[in-house]
Amino acid sequence: MAESALTPLDSTPNKSDTIAPANVHLPRISIQFCTQCRWMLRAAYFAQELLSTFSTDLGEVALVPKTGGVFTVTIWHGTMNDGEITTQESILWDRKRDGGFPEVKALKSLVRNVIAPDRDLGHTDRALKKQQGEQKEVKEEEKSKGKADCEDCQ
Repeated sequence: MAESALTPLDSTPNKSDTIAPANVHLPRISIQFCTQCRWMLRAAYFAQELLSTFSTDLGEVALVPKTGGVFTVTIWHGTMNDGEITTQESILWDRKRDGGFPEVKALKSLVRNVIAPDRDLGHTDRALKKQQGEQKEVKEEEKSKGKADCEDCQ
């Protein structure tokens, strides 16, 4: 019986899901996307937009192929606690949790809020503020209509 030769790679169990590599560059953004749903181009587009906007402020942007309808954007960033740097993970967007896909300007705003809260995103910020103002006006109109209806009913 011939013995098969083991290479160092073959003899090491796969621990890639449990141990982070020592050379991870922070902040790190991971975009998990479903290959069965063919969302790779969408994930690549978001990665390109984030890299174009934040360039060297980001340490790494990774595309992670998955299955099962997954589309999740996660950020790992370092925080300083008592002179020690710790890594914190935050899910910025989850398609199932947040309902669909993010708009690029909303995703850029979420990333900015983590890595550089004081940074101005220019036209993206103005568009978000305008959109939030319009949503606030609609809510206020709905509230005032609701109160008028209640007063009329009494």
